Amino acid sequence: MTPSDRAVGAVLGSAVGDALGAPFEFGPAGMFRTRFPDGAGELCGGGGWDPGEATDDTQMAVLVGESLLERGGLDLPDVFARFRRWAAADPKDIGLLTERVLLGGEPWDLAAALDFQVEGRGAGNGCLMRASTSAVHFAPRGRTATMEAGRRLAALTHGDRAAWEGTALLHELVRVALLGEDPLAVIPDALAELAPRHRERWATVLTPGWRPEDATEFNGAVWPCLGSAVWALRTTGTFEDALVAAVDLGGDTDTVAAVTGMLAGAVHGAGAIPDRWTATLHVPLPGFGGRVLDADGLRVLALALVTGSSPGDRRAGRPGEPAG
Repeated sequence: MTPSDRAVGAVLGSAVGDALGAPFEFGPAGMFRTRFPDGAGELCGGGGWDPGEATDDTQMAVLVGESLLERGGLDLPDVFARFRRWAAADPKDIGLLTERVLLGGEPWDLAAALDFQVEGRGAGNGCLMRASTSAVHFAPRGRTATMEAGRRLAALTHGDRAAWEGTALLHELVRVALLGEDPLAVIPDALAELAPRHRERWATVLTPGWRPEDATEFNGAVWPCLGSAVWALRTTGTFEDALVAAVDLGGDTDTVAAVTGMLAGAVHGAGAIPDRWTATLHVPLPGFGGRVLDADGLRVLALALVTGSSPGDRRAGRPGEPAG
Protein backbone atom coordinates (compact mmCIF):
# COMPACT_ATOMS: atom_id res chain seq x y z
CA MET A 1 0.00 0.00 0.00
CA THR A 2 1.46 3.35 -1.06
CA PRO A 3 1.36 6.66 0.81
CA SER A 4 -0.88 7.99 -1.96
CA ASP A 5 -3.37 5.19 -1.40
CA ARG A 6 -3.38 5.99 2.30
CA ALA A 7 -3.82 9.71 1.56
CA VAL A 8 -6.86 8.97 -0.58
CA GLY A 9 -8.06 6.73 2.24
CA ALA A 10 -7.81 9.60 4.73
CA VAL A 11 -9.72 12.13 2.62
CA LEU A 12 -12.28 9.72 1.21
CA GLY A 13 -12.63 7.88 4.52
CA SER A 14 -13.39 11.07 6.38
CA ALA A 15 -16.08 12.01 3.87
CA VAL A 16 -17.65 8.56 4.06
CA GLY A 17 -17.70 8.71 7.85
CA ASP A 18 -19.35 12.11 7.68
CA ALA A 19 -22.11 10.91 5.33
CA LEU A 20 -22.56 7.67 7.24
CA GLY A 21 -22.98 9.43 10.56
CA ALA A 22 -25.05 12.43 9.47
CA PRO A 23 -28.52 10.80 9.69
CA PHE A 24 -27.83 9.70 13.28
CA GLU A 25 -26.55 13.03 14.61
CA PHE A 26 -27.64 13.88 18.15
CA GLY A 27 -29.30 10.51 18.56
CA PRO A 28 -28.61 8.10 21.42
CA ALA A 29 -25.98 5.39 21.45
CA GLY A 30 -26.93 2.21 19.64
CA MET A 31 -29.08 3.78 16.92
CA PHE A 32 -26.86 2.59 14.08
CA ARG A 33 -26.98 -1.08 15.05
CA THR A 34 -30.70 -0.79 15.71
CA ARG A 35 -31.14 0.40 12.13
CA PHE A 36 -28.60 -2.11 10.75
CA PRO A 37 -28.55 -5.20 13.00
CA ASP A 38 -25.95 -6.91 10.83
CA GLY A 39 -23.56 -4.04 11.58
CA ALA A 40 -22.82 -3.37 7.91
CA GLY A 41 -25.00 -0.38 7.20
CA GLU A 42 -25.55 1.96 4.28
CA LEU A 43 -25.32 5.67 3.57
CA CYS A 44 -29.00 5.78 4.30
CA GLY A 45 -29.81 9.46 4.49
CA GLY A 46 -32.31 10.99 6.88
CA GLY A 47 -32.49 13.92 9.24
CA GLY A 48 -32.53 16.29 6.28
CA TRP A 49 -29.63 14.59 4.49
CA ASP A 50 -29.89 12.74 1.20
CA PRO A 51 -28.28 9.29 1.01
CA GLY A 52 -24.55 9.80 0.61
CA GLU A 53 -24.65 13.55 1.23
CA ALA A 54 -21.67 14.91 3.13
CA THR A 55 -22.13 17.71 5.64
CA ASP A 56 -20.20 20.83 6.62
CA ASP A 57 -17.40 18.57 7.88
CA THR A 58 -16.34 17.53 4.38
CA GLN A 59 -17.43 20.73 2.69
CA MET A 60 -14.98 22.73 4.78
CA ALA A 61 -12.24 20.13 4.25
CA VAL A 62 -12.64 20.53 0.50
CA LEU A 63 -12.39 24.32 0.80
CA VAL A 64 -9.16 23.97 2.76
CA GLY A 65 -7.73 21.56 0.22
CA GLU A 66 -8.63 23.68 -2.77
CA SER A 67 -7.13 26.76 -1.15
CA LEU A 68 -3.86 24.91 -0.50
CA LEU A 69 -3.68 23.90 -4.15
CA GLU A 70 -4.81 27.14 -5.74
CA ARG A 71 -2.73 29.40 -3.51
CA GLY A 72 0.35 27.21 -3.62
CA GLY A 73 0.42 26.67 0.12
CA LEU A 74 -1.08 27.89 3.36
CA ASP A 75 -2.85 31.21 2.79
CA LEU A 76 -4.90 31.75 5.93
CA PRO A 77 -6.76 34.86 4.74
CA ASP A 78 -7.83 32.94 1.64
CA VAL A 79 -9.03 29.93 3.64
CA PHE A 80 -11.02 32.24 5.90
CA ALA A 81 -12.53 34.03 2.91
CA ARG A 82 -13.63 30.73 1.41
CA PHE A 83 -15.15 29.68 4.73
CA ARG A 84 -16.98 33.01 4.98
CA ARG A 85 -18.34 32.71 1.41
CA TRP A 86 -19.56 29.21 2.17
CA ALA A 87 -21.17 30.22 5.46
CA ALA A 88 -22.96 33.15 3.83
CA ALA A 89 -24.56 30.74 1.34
CA ASP A 90 -26.68 29.17 4.09
CA PRO A 91 -25.32 25.59 4.16
CA LYS A 92 -27.61 22.93 5.60
CA ASP A 93 -25.44 22.59 8.67
CA ILE A 94 -22.88 24.84 10.33
CA GLY A 95 -21.62 24.80 13.90
CA LEU A 96 -22.80 27.64 16.12
CA LEU A 97 -19.25 28.66 17.02
CA THR A 98 -18.11 28.53 13.41
CA GLU A 99 -21.12 30.53 12.25
CA ARG A 100 -20.51 33.27 14.82
CA VAL A 101 -16.86 33.59 13.89
CA LEU A 102 -17.34 33.51 10.13
CA LEU A 103 -20.35 35.81 9.91
CA GLY A 104 -19.49 38.22 12.71
CA GLY A 105 -17.70 40.65 10.42
CA GLU A 106 -14.35 40.60 12.22
CA PRO A 107 -11.06 40.22 10.29
CA TRP A 108 -9.65 36.75 9.74
CA ASP A 109 -6.84 37.09 12.26
CA LEU A 110 -9.01 38.37 15.11
CA ALA A 111 -12.44 36.80 14.66
CA ALA A 112 -11.91 33.59 16.64
CA ALA A 113 -9.91 35.26 19.40
CA LEU A 114 -12.54 37.94 19.91
CA ASP A 115 -15.34 35.40 19.96
CA PHE A 116 -13.49 33.37 22.58
CA GLN A 117 -12.99 36.43 24.75
CA VAL A 118 -16.73 37.13 24.67
CA GLU A 119 -18.15 33.60 24.76
CA GLY A 120 -15.46 31.82 26.78
CA ARG A 121 -15.89 28.67 24.69
CA GLY A 122 -13.84 27.71 21.66
CA ALA A 123 -12.99 24.01 21.92
CA GLY A 124 -15.62 22.47 19.67
CA ASN A 125 -14.71 19.67 17.28
CA GLY A 126 -15.34 21.76 14.16
CA CYS A 127 -11.59 22.20 13.74
CA LEU A 128 -11.03 18.42 13.70
CA MET A 129 -13.74 17.56 11.19
CA ARG A 130 -12.16 19.50 8.31
CA ALA A 131 -8.55 18.37 8.83
CA SER A 132 -8.23 15.55 6.29
CA THR A 133 -6.99 17.63 3.37
CA SER A 134 -4.54 19.71 5.36
CA ALA A 135 -3.19 16.67 7.20
CA VAL A 136 -2.49 14.95 3.88
CA HIS A 137 -0.92 18.05 2.36
CA PHE A 138 1.49 18.80 5.19
CA ALA A 139 2.42 15.22 6.08
CA PRO A 140 5.55 15.10 3.86
CA ARG A 141 7.02 18.06 5.75
CA GLY A 142 7.45 16.23 9.02
CA ARG A 143 6.06 16.41 12.53
CA THR A 144 6.76 20.02 13.42
CA ALA A 145 5.39 21.50 10.21
CA THR A 146 2.29 19.34 10.10
CA MET A 147 1.39 19.99 13.73
CA GLU A 148 1.91 23.74 13.36
CA ALA A 149 -0.27 23.83 10.26
CA GLY A 150 -3.01 22.11 12.23
CA ARG A 151 -2.81 24.76 14.93
CA ARG A 152 -2.92 27.65 12.50
CA LEU A 153 -5.91 26.32 10.60
CA ALA A 154 -7.82 25.49 13.77
CA ALA A 155 -7.21 28.99 15.12
CA LEU A 156 -9.11 30.53 12.22
CA THR A 157 -12.40 29.61 13.88
CA HIS A 158 -11.60 28.22 17.34
CA GLY A 159 -10.15 30.51 19.98
CA ASP A 160 -9.35 27.93 22.65
CA ARG A 161 -5.82 26.59 22.30
CA ALA A 162 -7.08 23.16 23.35
CA ALA A 163 -8.69 22.97 19.90
CA TRP A 164 -5.45 23.98 18.23
CA GLU A 165 -3.53 21.28 20.06
CA GLY A 166 -6.14 18.65 19.25
CA THR A 167 -5.94 19.47 15.56
CA ALA A 168 -2.16 19.33 15.73
CA LEU A 169 -2.42 15.87 17.29
CA LEU A 170 -4.80 14.67 14.59
CA HIS A 171 -2.48 15.99 11.87
CA GLU A 172 0.42 14.08 13.40
CA LEU A 173 -1.51 10.82 13.76
CA VAL A 174 -2.52 11.00 10.10
CA ARG A 175 1.07 11.81 9.07
CA VAL A 176 2.41 8.73 10.80
CA ALA A 177 -0.33 6.53 9.36
CA LEU A 178 0.49 7.74 5.83
CA LEU A 179 4.01 6.39 6.35
CA GLY A 180 2.55 2.96 7.03
CA GLU A 181 3.43 3.18 10.71
CA ASP A 182 1.20 2.78 13.76
CA PRO A 183 -0.27 6.16 14.75
CA LEU A 184 -1.22 4.84 18.18
CA ALA A 185 2.42 4.12 18.97
CA VAL A 186 3.47 7.75 18.50
CA ILE A 187 0.86 9.29 20.80
CA PRO A 188 3.34 9.78 23.71
CA ASP A 189 5.82 11.56 21.42
CA ALA A 190 3.06 13.71 19.91
CA LEU A 191 1.77 14.68 23.34
CA ALA A 192 5.24 15.90 24.23
CA GLU A 193 4.96 18.45 21.40
CA LEU A 194 1.84 20.09 22.84
CA ALA A 195 1.69 23.27 24.86
CA PRO A 196 2.44 22.08 28.43
CA ARG A 197 -0.83 23.22 29.97
CA HIS A 198 -2.82 21.06 27.56
CA ARG A 199 -0.83 17.83 27.68
CA GLU A 200 -2.47 16.18 30.67
CA ARG A 201 -6.03 16.56 29.45
CA TRP A 202 -5.18 15.27 26.00
CA ALA A 203 -3.17 12.41 27.48
CA THR A 204 -6.20 11.35 29.50
CA VAL A 205 -8.50 10.83 26.49
CA LEU A 206 -5.81 9.17 24.38
CA THR A 207 -4.65 6.55 26.89
CA PRO A 208 -5.35 2.92 25.93
CA GLY A 209 -7.74 2.46 28.85
CA TRP A 210 -9.95 5.44 28.02
CA ARG A 211 -13.43 4.70 26.66
CA PRO A 212 -16.09 7.07 25.27
CA GLU A 213 -18.26 6.54 28.32
CA ASP A 214 -15.45 8.09 30.40
CA ALA A 215 -15.92 11.45 28.66
CA THR A 216 -16.75 14.42 30.84
CA GLU A 217 -18.14 16.47 27.91
CA PHE A 218 -20.46 15.86 24.98
CA ASN A 219 -18.54 14.45 22.02
CA GLY A 220 -19.04 17.71 20.16
CA ALA A 221 -16.02 18.93 22.15
CA VAL A 222 -12.53 18.28 20.81
CA TRP A 223 -11.34 16.00 23.63
CA PRO A 224 -13.99 13.24 23.51
CA CYS A 225 -14.30 13.55 19.74
CA LEU A 226 -10.66 12.74 19.03
CA GLY A 227 -10.55 10.36 21.98
CA SER A 228 -13.52 8.43 20.59
CA ALA A 229 -11.97 8.25 17.13
CA VAL A 230 -8.72 6.89 18.54
CA TRP A 231 -10.72 4.43 20.67
CA ALA A 232 -12.62 3.22 17.58
CA LEU A 233 -9.36 2.72 15.69
CA ARG A 234 -7.70 0.98 18.63
CA THR A 235 -10.55 -1.45 19.34
CA THR A 236 -11.34 -2.56 15.77
CA GLY A 237 -9.44 -4.23 12.97
CA THR A 238 -11.04 -2.87 9.80
CA PHE A 239 -12.11 0.44 8.33
CA GLU A 240 -15.73 -0.62 8.30
CA ASP A 241 -15.78 -1.81 11.90
CA ALA A 242 -14.12 1.40 13.09
CA LEU A 243 -16.79 3.57 11.46
CA VAL A 244 -19.65 1.44 12.75
CA ALA A 245 -18.23 1.71 16.27
CA ALA A 246 -17.93 5.48 15.92
CA VAL A 247 -21.43 6.11 14.60
CA ASP A 248 -23.00 3.78 17.16
CA LEU A 249 -21.69 6.02 19.97
CA GLY A 250 -24.44 8.52 19.21
CA GLY A 251 -24.15 12.24 19.78
CA ASP A 252 -22.17 14.18 17.20
CA THR A 253 -22.04 11.16 14.94
CA ASP A 254 -21.06 12.81 11.67
CA THR A 255 -17.96 14.48 13.09
CA VAL A 256 -16.84 11.59 15.30
CA ALA A 257 -17.18 9.29 12.28
CA ALA A 258 -15.45 11.80 9.99
CA VAL A 259 -12.42 11.92 12.30
CA THR A 260 -12.50 8.15 12.71
CA GLY A 261 -12.71 7.71 8.94
CA MET A 262 -9.75 10.02 8.49
CA LEU A 263 -7.59 7.90 10.78
CA ALA A 264 -8.92 4.51 9.72
CA GLY A 265 -8.66 5.46 6.04
CA ALA A 266 -5.03 6.46 6.49
CA VAL A 267 -4.30 3.20 8.32
CA HIS A 268 -6.23 0.77 6.13
CA GLY A 269 -6.03 2.61 2.79
CA ALA A 270 -8.59 3.59 0.19
CA GLY A 271 -9.07 -0.03 -0.88
CA ALA A 272 -10.61 -0.83 2.50
CA ILE A 273 -13.50 1.60 2.00
CA PRO A 274 -16.57 -0.35 0.81
CA ASP A 275 -17.85 0.52 -2.66
CA ARG A 276 -21.38 0.75 -1.31
CA TRP A 277 -20.21 3.69 0.82
CA THR A 278 -18.62 5.59 -2.05
CA ALA A 279 -21.16 4.97 -4.83
CA THR A 280 -23.61 7.64 -3.66
CA LEU A 281 -21.15 9.86 -1.80
CA HIS A 282 -21.39 13.52 -2.80
CA VAL A 283 -20.20 16.82 -1.37
CA PRO A 284 -22.22 19.95 -2.18
CA LEU A 285 -20.30 23.23 -1.95
CA PRO A 286 -22.74 26.04 -1.11
CA GLY A 287 -21.57 29.41 -2.36
CA PHE A 288 -19.39 27.94 -5.08
CA GLY A 289 -21.58 27.84 -8.15
CA GLY A 290 -23.55 24.73 -7.32
CA ARG A 291 -20.47 22.50 -7.49
CA VAL A 292 -20.78 18.97 -6.13
CA LEU A 293 -17.84 16.61 -5.72
CA ASP A 294 -18.30 12.85 -5.90
CA ALA A 295 -15.96 10.16 -4.63
CA ASP A 296 -13.77 10.43 -7.73
CA GLY A 297 -13.48 14.17 -7.20
CA LEU A 298 -12.28 13.56 -3.65
CA ARG A 299 -9.73 11.04 -4.90
CA VAL A 300 -8.39 13.57 -7.39
CA LEU A 301 -8.20 16.23 -4.69
CA ALA A 302 -6.33 13.94 -2.30
CA LEU A 303 -3.78 12.93 -4.92
CA ALA A 304 -3.23 16.54 -5.96
CA LEU A 305 -2.58 17.49 -2.35
CA VAL A 306 0.11 14.82 -2.17
CA THR A 307 1.79 15.43 -5.51
CA GLY A 308 0.71 18.67 -7.12
CA SER A 309 1.08 21.50 -4.63
CA SER A 310 3.83 24.00 -4.01
CA PRO A 311 5.84 23.63 -0.79
CA GLY A 312 5.77 27.38 -0.23
CA ASP A 313 3.44 28.99 2.32
CA ARG A 314 2.34 32.20 0.68
CA ARG A 315 0.75 35.01 2.67
CA ALA A 316 0.59 32.75 5.70
CA GLY A 317 -0.13 34.50 8.94
CA ARG A 318 -0.77 33.48 12.52
CA PRO A 319 -3.92 34.40 14.38
CA GLY A 320 -3.39 36.07 17.71
CA GLU A 321 -2.67 33.89 20.72
CA PRO A 322 -5.76 34.02 22.92
CA ALA A 323 -5.62 32.47 26.36
CA GLY A 324 -6.96 28.94 25.86
